[in-house]
Amino acid sequence: MKSEEKSNKQDNYGAIGIGAMIVFIALILVAAVAAAVIIQTAEKLQQNAQTTGDDTADNMAGKILIETAFVDPTTPANDYLLFISLAPGSDSLVTTDITFQLFCGNGVVEGTGGTEMTFLDMDGTGLDVANTLTPGAAYQALLQAESGDDCSPDIVAADDGEAQLYIHVASGGTTYETFVVDDDSAGAIVV
Repeated sequence: MKSEEKSNKQDNYGAIGIGAMIVFIALILVAAVAAAVIIQTAEKLQQNAQTTGDDTADNMAGKILIETAFVDPTTPANDYLLFISLAPGSDSLVTTDITFQLFCGNGVVEGTGGTEMTFLDMDGTGLDVANTLTPGAAYQALLQAESGDDCSPDIVAADDGEAQLYIHVASGGTTYETFVVDDDSAGAIVV
């Protein structure tokens, strides 16, 4: 009779393969979570950049450009006559969406478009029925400097000779200009 000896060998190869598979699956899960975080962060940054770009475009495009300004050439010369246009890229703008502040040594004058700030076409006629400023066109704006405190040219010239004008557009930008009033006679240039 032959005797066979059987020895119990432990087969570790299968256990090592299962352990490697578990580690591999864990690495794939970690990589998937990391990829999701990176993609989500990239999307958030892109959305923030888009929002910032849109806001910047609105503030730059929804703005009024002051070409020049004069002491109102009518008598008495208590107001300012501005030659303006809309900034490049602007949409049409309703005049009631415009407000202004004029600061001088005597105080501040505030008003709105269509009331204390009257807009005319360059030929001196009134605007259309909707009182809309359109891009690419030039306009005249007559700014009343006596609504509230008095910042009319004669008061500014007698004080320090300077007044700061801010023109605000609703959902748009703000225009800043300094009026230098050396001469308060009708038609004298201030910008």
